[in-house]
Amino acid sequence: MVHIANPIIGEEELEGIKEVLDSGMLAQGEVVDKFEQEFIDYLGVDHGKAVANGTAALDVALKALGVGEGDKVITSPFSFIASSNCILFQGAEPVFADVKKDTFNLDPDKVQEKIDDEVEGIVVVHLFGQPADMDAFVDIAEDNDLFLVEDCAQAHGAEYDGKKVGSFGDVGTFSFYPTKNMTTGEGGMVVTEEEELAEKSDLVRDHGQSEKYSHTELGYNLRMTNLAAAIGRAQLERLDEWNDKRIRNAEMLSSGIEKIDGLTPPAVADGCEHVFHQYVLKVEEDYPLGREDIRDRLHENDVGTAVHYPKIIPEQPLYKENGFSGDGYNNAEKCAEKVFSLPVHPKVSEEDIEKMLKVLDI
Repeated sequence: MVHIANPIIGEEELEGIKEVLDSGMLAQGEVVDKFEQEFIDYLGVDHGKAVANGTAALDVALKALGVGEGDKVITSPFSFIASSNCILFQGAEPVFADVKKDTFNLDPDKVQEKIDDEVEGIVVVHLFGQPADMDAFVDIAEDNDLFLVEDCAQAHGAEYDGKKVGSFGDVGTFSFYPTKNMTTGEGGMVVTEEEELAEKSDLVRDHGQSEKYSHTELGYNLRMTNLAAAIGRAQLERLDEWNDKRIRNAEMLSSGIEKIDGLTPPAVADGCEHVFHQYVLKVEEDYPLGREDIRDRLHENDVGTAVHYPKIIPEQPLYKENGFSGDGYNNAEKCAEKVFSLPVHPKVSEEDIEKMLKVLDI
């Protein structure tokens, strides 16, 4: 079976875990410190604070920025729900702007239309590993005095104009869930160039402690463990290698899918390095089978698939019942109806790709 995701855990990770177990220091400590430094060196930013998961990273970032009740924050309707739930966590209001139909990322023009006096910032998502249009979003944020958060949960190592995502906004957030391009088992990271935001993030993740047993504000226990960081350090060393394999696999798939009527391969925006956390294509109306039928056919041939995402966030019951639905998300809705994902992770072989293309070419 060619699974849609297949995390790679090798001897390096096992050795790192053993060293932590032997040390007896399992919670946050020196190994987390080393992982934070190595990760920010990789991105080219000044500060990084490791946390328990990617959702915690988004929550900590918005808390560090001071988002609160009555604020509005613009984000994408076509993403995993954490991208907007982090806004609800603050008692703030998510405002959704439509996405571009080719890249699936927020459309800067649609974001500009949503800005009013109550909007305080933007959470831009680099969806599926494709960098968003960061020149446009940086300009919008600066021109309107808004904060800019990059949700990089699916874009480890992705680049926009030669610069790593996570290094453009006020804050960048990452997830290290097992299916991501690199993992810590569970974990996340808040990165920033601003020392004040880093210090605030540190307080939020660790019970509001400015020093041991001195709690200056309300905080949480959202720390990463040394065990998780040991896995992350080993994974980070191979991230570029694995991303290169994802990109090669995606290129092979796209070269075949471009020849098949009714299927649209994922776009790669100019000046961007898409790292293909997911390889997401569209099933158009002129394809002989519907989306679920072709997914069934692939499964019968031992190829796993997934739909990321079958329902836009404003149509989730939580959002509809609380008055956050609305309209104006035509591209996002069409994406949700048409897309599905094929495996391109580093364990996918050329033979696997040939099999996928053969099944798809009806």
